[in-house]
Amino acid sequence: MTPSPSAPLPIQSVASPFASALDRMGSSLELVERAMREQLASESDVIAAVGDHVLASGGKRVRPGLLLLSAELCGYTGPRRIHVAAAVELLHTATLLHDDVVDASLLRRGRPSAMSLWGNRRAVLAGDFFYARASSMIVEDGDLDVLWVFSNTIRLMAEGEVLQLQRSFDPEVTEAQYYAVIDRKSAALLSAACEAGAILGGVTRAERRQVAEFGRELGLAFQIRDDALDYEAGADVLGKPTYTDLREGKVTLPLLLALKRCTSSERAAVAAGLKSAARHDAAGDGQPLDDAELLPALEIVARYRGVEDAVRRAEEHVARARTAVAPFPDGAAKEALTAAADFSVSRDR
Repeated sequence: MTPSPSAPLPIQSVASPFASALDRMGSSLELVERAMREQLASESDVIAAVGDHVLASGGKRVRPGLLLLSAELCGYTGPRRIHVAAAVELLHTATLLHDDVVDASLLRRGRPSAMSLWGNRRAVLAGDFFYARASSMIVEDGDLDVLWVFSNTIRLMAEGEVLQLQRSFDPEVTEAQYYAVIDRKSAALLSAACEAGAILGGVTRAERRQVAEFGRELGLAFQIRDDALDYEAGADVLGKPTYTDLREGKVTLPLLLALKRCTSSERAAVAAGLKSAARHDAAGDGQPLDDAELLPALEIVARYRGVEDAVRRAEEHVARARTAVAPFPDGAAKEALTAAADFSVSRDR
């Protein structure tokens, strides 16, 4: 059966317990989708159109799925989880709208980005509207702990975006700086989704920290796998041009690990390529980057097994995620969460 335009895209390459859990939660995820759409009512035709466009693009809905499962793990299956899960996914959608403007991305999940269809200003303002509606939903929920987690996450994500921009096209980026970015930009929101579910379950502070740590480690693994896919997957799989991160000057873990092992002459060649790419980016002439400028970086990533070693690092984070939820009672929710952690590193898109 063909999915409806508003339905989440089918999960591919997912460990079966996670896929089964998402199927089992299908009716709840449909309620999350409906709650999101209800929040996008506006007198502005543009906001309505952007909302329809980004929600119709679907997505795996990993974050609301994690929140629902975390709440279930902690003993809560009531209606508040639908409302909070919808707010978390609206927040995620707002970040995508803003990210596409910052990165000048013409594609999102294989479809034209909102920025490419409506322009930068409208995309940014639509993202602001999404942020506002998500925040309103959390305020309406009325739990100060959830509100604190939510507001702190927005701060962290904004900080991560700025940190990444500061270090663009810089071959001297360290692992600590790389992790500071992905911890804030990517892991923070998955951690927040899981922690919010735990708060709804009314567990102890220690248990809440464990569930939040599970989400953080999963988020780190997810982002590192994303960074590896940028080097190894084709545009038809990723739904965006190949080597997008590198073209945008992002020195991610596969390149960072290769730079630590390469010769001084190879490092100099990569630095020269990044410097040339930075000038091209600053010109803002809309012309595609010459792939020859990327070649030194691509060569050392392949030569020094940057992708393979980055994936191994992601697997270490998955192991830590599993450890974080190990003390919780066995059951369908715990099995699905550990499968989600496995999926974060085994996925092919």
